[in-house]
Amino acid sequence: RLYFDAHPELLAPGTRLLHFAPEPTMMKMFAEGLLYRTADLESPLAEDHVDITELPYDDASFNAVLCLHVLEHVPGDRAAMGEVRRVLKPDGWAIVMVPIDPDRPTQEDLSVTDPGERLRLYGQSDHVRQYGYDIVDRLRDAGFEVRVDRFAAELPDEDVRQYGLSRTDDVFFCS
Repeated sequence: RLYFDAHPELLAPGTRLLHFAPEPTMMKMFAEGLLYRTADLESPLAEDHVDITELPYDDASFNAVLCLHVLEHVPGDRAAMGEVRRVLKPDGWAIVMVPIDPDRPTQEDLSVTDPGERLRLYGQSDHVRQYGYDIVDRLRDAGFEVRVDRFAAELPDEDVRQYGLSRTDDVFFCS
């Protein structure tokens, strides 16, 4: 929410926005003025129940895509990134956020299925990987130009505490 408050130009009226794993507070913010679609594999909040690795939408059908804290749950993250790129218009943008370990490259072992072991390895029992900053390479491989916006790192300490943020809550702005 803070990012969009700082960048209101991203949400111009008429923007066709696809939002994965929609959060109720964000849904309210996007409901007016945008052509807004929500999607998730299972969430009852989503309008469309879809697999992000095989999207049913036409090529170049959205001006903008939000994919916030989704990819760390998806075994086929590279396929998902490719699908997000496919449904994005050529002049569109996508915002991707994932938990980052700034000290290591991405760690993943898809054969690990035990929730306790996933918690130990990736910080949450339903994560299939822990990303490092090499996520930028994965996004570029999917066809994106990527700008890493270290937005949370620049916020006042009070805001970071109040909103429960981490200094590594980076925004990967993809075009």
